[in-house]
Amino acid sequence: MTSIFRTVMGADFDRLHPQLQRRFSVGLASGEACTGRGVMDRVWHGPAFVKPFLALGTTRNILVPRAGRHVPFTIENVPYTDTHGRETVTFVRTFHLPGRPRRFDAQMVLGPKGDRVLDYLGTHQHLASDLHPYAQPDGSLLIRSGEHRFREGPVDVRVPELIGADAEVRESYDDATGRFHIRVSVVNKYVGPLFGYEGSFTATYTDIATCGVRPGLRPVREESRA
Repeated sequence: MTSIFRTVMGADFDRLHPQLQRRFSVGLASGEACTGRGVMDRVWHGPAFVKPFLALGTTRNILVPRAGRHVPFTIENVPYTDTHGRETVTFVRTFHLPGRPRRFDAQMVLGPKGDRVLDYLGTHQHLASDLHPYAQPDGSLLIRSGEHRFREGPVDVRVPELIGADAEVRESYDDATGRFHIRVSVVNKYVGPLFGYEGSFTATYTDIATCGVRPGLRPVREESRA
């Protein structure tokens, strides 16, 4: 058994910086969970008229409607086997904004053909996105989203471009500071930038047999359709 990202990326995975290889090897085979703690230099959102849509997403821990600078940040990557027997790794991000923390939840599984990462968003996994990771010449990682789908009960439809968005994640490691650097942007083809953040963090690793999956980290509902 190998990690979700290594399976999808194949030999390209070995071109990543060693610290990125370790972080994205988190899984049942590695036996490790990873917690990143740091500061987002900037959390931003697009024009004012997109804020109500972002606010709606926060009811299911999808996206963040508030902007801020120097925002304390945590990301929890914990592997587990979901109710459908699939290896899953949490990507639960908490932004400690003034007033109350905001969460952006995702759980990642291997696509059925092993050629993509399937990213379930939110507490109820109503949204699913294909993710395509690529190693860059400098050892950093670039992740681009592909098709998005909405699933609820018998409904299973592709999200149209008019209301959908494309996500891009860039993550690197700085040997001089011992920190991971991340930049995320979510952009609608017609409206423009919707949401994003950028900053840095350090990572610690824990034996999953010791730490387990803390309460509240797994989604309320787990979607079976890939």
